[in-house]
Amino acid sequence: MRDAAAMPRSRQQGMKSAARDALEGRRRGLRAVLPFIGPAFIASVAYIDPGNYATNIQSGAQFGYNLLWVVVLANLMAMLFQNLSAKLGIATGQSLPEMCRQEFSRPVTIAMWVVSEVAAMATDLAEFLGATLALNLLLGIPLLVATVITGVFTYLLLTLERYGSRALEIAIGALVGVIAASYLIETLLSHPNWGLVAYHSVVPWLHGPDSVMLTVGIIGATIMPHAVYLHSGLTQDRVVGRSPQEKRRIYRYGLVDVVIAMSVAGLINMAMLYMSASVFHIGHSGVASITTAYRTLFPLLGGAAAFVFLVSLLASGLSSSGVGTMAGQVIMQGFVGFRIPVWVRRIVTMLPTVAVVALGVDPTRTLVISQVVLSLALPLPMIALIKFTSRRDLMGNLVNTRLVTGVAVVCSAIVLCLNLVLLWLAAGLPLPLVG
Repeated sequence: MRDAAAMPRSRQQGMKSAARDALEGRRRGLRAVLPFIGPAFIASVAYIDPGNYATNIQSGAQFGYNLLWVVVLANLMAMLFQNLSAKLGIATGQSLPEMCRQEFSRPVTIAMWVVSEVAAMATDLAEFLGATLALNLLLGIPLLVATVITGVFTYLLLTLERYGSRALEIAIGALVGVIAASYLIETLLSHPNWGLVAYHSVVPWLHGPDSVMLTVGIIGATIMPHAVYLHSGLTQDRVVGRSPQEKRRIYRYGLVDVVIAMSVAGLINMAMLYMSASVFHIGHSGVASITTAYRTLFPLLGGAAAFVFLVSLLASGLSSSGVGTMAGQVIMQGFVGFRIPVWVRRIVTMLPTVAVVALGVDPTRTLVISQVVLSLALPLPMIALIKFTSRRDLMGNLVNTRLVTGVAVVCSAIVLCLNLVLLWLAAGLPLPLVG
C-alpha cells in the first residue's frame, strides 16, 4: 500500500511531467494549460482576504455602488503586476526579493525588507482577524480561542507544501471555490441593481475625505505587496524553461493562469461591494463592520445569507493567512538570505492579532487601517518590479514592451498620488478638489 506522502509527491511529479509534455508539444489545448494553473490562484487569495470584506462592506454601505470603479481599476492593476511578478520568476529563476538583494545596496535592501515585513504583519493581522471573527460568529467560540484555532489550521494547511506545490495549490483553489460559490449565492439573494453596477464600474466618483480613505483602502486591499513578492517565488522553479523559447511558452501559459485567477478575485470583490450596496446602503448606511454586516444580513435576507457570508469569510481568513505566511518566508529569505521554521513565523505573526483581540480594539476598523498601511507600502515592490522587468539583460526575450512599462508606470503613479492624498488628509488638511 502506498504511504500518504507518496500520493501527493506522485501528483507533483505528474504535474511536472505534464508541463514538460505541453512544452514539447505532446499536450495541446486545455490539457496543455492545466499543468500551469495554480500559482496565480495562490496569489489571488491575497486579493479576497478579510481586509477586502472590511473595505468593500464599508464602501458599499456608505457610498452605494459609487466606488465599484475603484474595485475594477484596482483589479486590472493587480492583474498587470501579478503578471509581471510571475514573469520575473520565470525569466530569471529568482524571486523579486532575491533580485532586490542582488541589484540594490545592502542599506536599501534592509530598508525594503523592514517595510515589507511591516506590510506582511499588517496583512496577517487582517487575515487572522477575519478568520477569528468568522469562527466567533459562526460557532460562538471566544475570540482568543478562535485565534489559536486559526493559527493551528493555517499551520496544518502550510504543511501540505512538503508534498509539493500541487497539493497546496489544490487546497487553496478549493477554498477560493468556496468563496466564489458563497458570493454567487449572495448575489442571487441580494438582487443588485445591474444597471448601477455596470454604470459605476466604469464611471469614476469621489466625494469627501471618507471616500478617498476607502479608495486607498480598496487599492491597498486589492494590490497586495506581499502577493507581488510571493508570485515570483511561486514561479521561479515550479516549471523551469530550458531555453528562451520554452520560458516564453511557460509565460504564456502562466498568463492564462493570472487572467483566470485574478478575474475570479475581481468578480468576488465586486460582489462584496454591490451586495453591501444593495442590502445596506438604503436604511443601513451606517454598517461599517463585519459583525454588524452579519447581524444586519440575518433579518434582511435570512439566516442562509448570513451563514453563507460567514462561511466565505472563514474560507477567506484561513486560506489568506496561510498564503500570508508563505509570502513572509519568501520576503525574509529573499531580502536577508535566511528563513525561520514556519511554526515560529506563525506564532510571531499571531501576536498582533492576539493583542488586538485582548485589548478589545474594533476588529473591522483595524482591518481597514491595515489595508491603508498596505497601500502605503505598495509603491516599493511596484517600482522595483517595473525596473527589473524592463531590463533586457535580466529578462531576455520576456522583457517588457514599452507599452507595458508605460502602463505600469502610470499605475504606480496613481498609487503614489493616492498615498500622498491620504497623508494630506491624515495631517488634517482640507482637500478642496474632492467635493
